[in-house]
Amino acid sequence: MSLALRNVQRVVRVRRAPLRRAVCALRAALGAARFDVGLVCADNTLMRRLNGAYRQRPEPTDVLSFPYHQVVAGELPRPSCRDDYNLGDIFLGVEYIHQQCRDTGENFDSVLVVTAAHGLCHLLGYQHNTEPEWQQMYQKEVEILEELNRLTGTSLRPLTADLF
Repeated sequence: MSLALRNVQRVVRVRRAPLRRAVCALRAALGAARFDVGLVCADNTLMRRLNGAYRQRPEPTDVLSFPYHQVVAGELPRPSCRDDYNLGDIFLGVEYIHQQCRDTGENFDSVLVVTAAHGLCHLLGYQHNTEPEWQQMYQKEVEILEELNRLTGTSLRPLTADLF
């Protein structure tokens, strides 16, 4: 199905075509290619507002995911009609991610893709509130990023390697 990609910020240049291709490949690796996804590139102001409203943390962050379905990690939604073929929306805090990459020397475009992979996993029920949840989510991120690496010749790894 479709990937709606919107860049609603003007702080950081985002290369949309490679990001779109990577997210489509990640969605396929998750077995969710037939589901729609919204991907929004946002600045710190919007991320701060959303993070405050939905997580009671009024600070910018790298990614926020808003799933359309509540599913158990590892299961795909079971749509009952055409409108239910929607995984949800991912907001990428591109300004925040860019600042982090500047501080660490990491490649912005690569981190953006890995962060989108993390957001996709959240749309499919994966969490990282406990160590077992984190291990399950980390393994899924490794799996889908390895598939993307195989297709693109990259060497992307999950960002949450040292969470616990």
